[in-house]
Amino acid sequence: MKNGIVRFAALYVFNVVVLLLIGLLSTGVSVGFTAFWAAVILTLAALFVKPLLTAAFRKAAAKSAADRTRTGEKVVQYVLVYLVELLIWVGVVWLSGVRASGFWSYALPPLFLLFGWMIYDQVDDKLRAKAGELYDAVQGRVSRRKTTAASSASTAPASAAEASATAEAREELHDGLTPEQRRMFDELG
Repeated sequence: MKNGIVRFAALYVFNVVVLLLIGLLSTGVSVGFTAFWAAVILTLAALFVKPLLTAAFRKAAAKSAADRTRTGEKVVQYVLVYLVELLIWVGVVWLSGVRASGFWSYALPPLFLLFGWMIYDQVDDKLRAKAGELYDAVQGRVSRRKTTAASSASTAPASAAEASATAEAREELHDGLTPEQRRMFDELG
């Protein structure tokens, strides 16, 4: 859930900026304060609808992929991504207060969205890593307070096996991984 919240918030802020830039750079597109609502729609579409549409388009394109060259394959991929962006842009215009009039007001903003999301992909990993570190630090402080209060009565391990497990756990903390990364590795098996 933490990753979902962080991802939604980061993408929302980024989409607000991209929508405001679209409003400034595109003729025939009026965004204004509706960028905040349009960014909600755009963020939800990017998180849920875009993967579904992309998979559907790629599945349809894969059926006819036998006769394409490497360059042709790249062109088809870019066209498919543009079509997904176009459908998302039409949905944003339809469901929000964004006004678009004319051919270019529908043709250019998906390109801006595409470039914006390419930039977001580069920033997203770093942003999520930093947010994960902050989340883990806060979670660690809270759990330490709970653990200290609950185990203040018994501070020494009861047996030699518990003592070695405690020492091993302390050693593990110095491996350079955050608790979130350790949890992810444990989930992998």
